[in-house]
Amino acid sequence: MVGSPAVKTDVRTPREPGRGARRGGSAPPPPEPPTRPHARAVIRLIWRERHISRAEIARRLDLSRSTVSELVGDLLATGLVAEVGAGESRGGRRPIVLEFQDDAFGILGVDMGAAHVAVALTDLRGQVLAWEERSQDVRGDPAGTRALIGELADACLARWGKGPGRLAGLGVAVPCPVDPLHPDALSPLVLPAWKGSLGLGPLAERLGVPLLVDNDANLGALAERWWGAGRDIDDFAFIKVATGVGSGHIIGGRIYRGASGVAGEIGHLAIDPQGPPCVCGLRGCLTTFIGSQALVARATALLGRHPDSALSGRVISIGAIVDAALAGDVLAVQVVREAAEHLGVAVAGMLNLMNPARVIVGGGLARLGELLLEPLRRTVRTRTLVTSVAASEIVTSALGAQDVAVGAATLVLQAALADLRRFPFAAAR
Repeated sequence: MVGSPAVKTDVRTPREPGRGARRGGSAPPPPEPPTRPHARAVIRLIWRERHISRAEIARRLDLSRSTVSELVGDLLATGLVAEVGAGESRGGRRPIVLEFQDDAFGILGVDMGAAHVAVALTDLRGQVLAWEERSQDVRGDPAGTRALIGELADACLARWGKGPGRLAGLGVAVPCPVDPLHPDALSPLVLPAWKGSLGLGPLAERLGVPLLVDNDANLGALAERWWGAGRDIDDFAFIKVATGVGSGHIIGGRIYRGASGVAGEIGHLAIDPQGPPCVCGLRGCLTTFIGSQALVARATALLGRHPDSALSGRVISIGAIVDAALAGDVLAVQVVREAAEHLGVAVAGMLNLMNPARVIVGGGLARLGELLLEPLRRTVRTRTLVTSVAASEIVTSALGAQDVAVGAATLVLQAALADLRRFPFAAAR
């Protein structure tokens, strides 16, 4: 498992009084979250193994059976764990098998891209139970974006059918660096219209859940680490290629954020000091060559040479370029090849510097698969030390378009498994 999240804004509000109340009497006291020593280790073990007996927990964690029985009793009362029958006997009585209840609570994960909003509602195993997505001018319309996030969250809850009382939290991925000390503050350079504030506290308060925030590429990396192409890999990089370009880095099994949360801004690595100006104020940044605006501009510029292209006479977008390239369109394939070569320059430098075991490419271009990876790998091979490239594998995301939103939900799950008090037990009974 990856380490605990470094950025959070806890805005949990008290649950409605009277939930779970007995007719004609006062509400029963809610189960207390287990706070005994070793409770965290026990729940993480049950979560990881899914099915396990008390005796096996005692053996794995070197605890007495009486201690494990007390802890399991606490967990059974929360609804996170249930007894599901007898297991195989190793001599003597058959043990009672415990099962982690993946559907005990739900989590909302928000992917707030530069030009879209996506919301996933997941269970406690990262499975997407409801999904909503819509194009949105996130950079230019903060009020509309906040309203849309609330609307899509409500739609996911309606499809789920269990209500906000069963939510463990709200995770949000934002398209800019996040300072761990000020998680609600957004970069005025990247998102100037937001005036430095995310402003989703009221939504979290309405839902009655804690709000956790991190950079979108970091959360893409987190999702791949828990559920995707980075499982069981302690050192890898996730690169998101979309409107902008960012990277999240898992080092020693944990997200590496740097001293002030801005590690991984590969999109602002200058690959041509004389190149076009970037929104960050520098010139020749990677984003100016392979961000969505750059690719659309390049495809538009090439239309005169390829009048028969499938992109002629239509609105050009990243999705249209990808579709055309997959269909073999010569213009689109050229745009993709050039983008892969530019990306390869940046990836080669990263491999020489950090030597990750794997590089995972996500975002809109990941759907291209080998059409993107083959020229990317070729460029990397010509620009890296033999040992660094030999130790690294370059692949596309295993989670597709849902990776960042699932990563935002995973941020909440990670925090909840580390501190069981985050689960809203009182509302779930």
